[in-house]
Amino acid sequence: MDLTLSNPQEIEMESFRRIEAEAGPHRWAAPEWTVVRRMIHTTADFDYLTITRIHPRAVAAGVQALRQGRPVFTDTHMLAAGVSTGRLQRLGVEVRCIMDDPEVAAEATHRGITRAAAAMERCQPCLGGSIMAIGNAPTALLKLLDLLLAGAPAPALIIGLPVGFVNAAEAKAALMAMDFPYISLVGRKGGSALAASVVNALAILALEEKPI
Repeated sequence: MDLTLSNPQEIEMESFRRIEAEAGPHRWAAPEWTVVRRMIHTTADFDYLTITRIHPRAVAAGVQALRQGRPVFTDTHMLAAGVSTGRLQRLGVEVRCIMDDPEVAAEATHRGITRAAAAMERCQPCLGGSIMAIGNAPTALLKLLDLLLAGAPAPALIIGLPVGFVNAAEAKAALMAMDFPYISLVGRKGGSALAASVVNALAILALEEKPI
């Protein structure tokens, strides 16, 4: 047991060193590995080495959107809270939870749909060029895909990581069947903390000011 590390930066670097050692050779190029490694670091789960799927344009599109100061929309306050606001403030990026509209709950109840789906409809005029991060609600992702198929403006990047047993795997599969830049997973895993880790990884890459 190593009890000598107490500095947060040292702990993080040692964690990454151990992840690199345990992961061994893998298929990820450097920018994508920055994202996947952060996912593993957040969850201590090496399944993300194999179940993560990243569209070929995804990382570059996400980094460019952040460098342009495009907003990040989230489906939960937990996801918004997990994002490093310090990094995003340096990039001029605002994080908005789509659930914040006070009329969303009433509309969802009136129409018999989830708050996530109602919220997605309300924010669709602002979606173009943004980053949409979904870590909890499959219905939010499914509604987003319906809106895109109907001609809604497309986000620069969709981080589609809803977690759960009902429609989570199916929603992610539907996203990955479409040709929009996405970061997603195969199966039921996901979550708000995981989606926040992806945003944080992209923010780190955006602040490095290197070509992606």
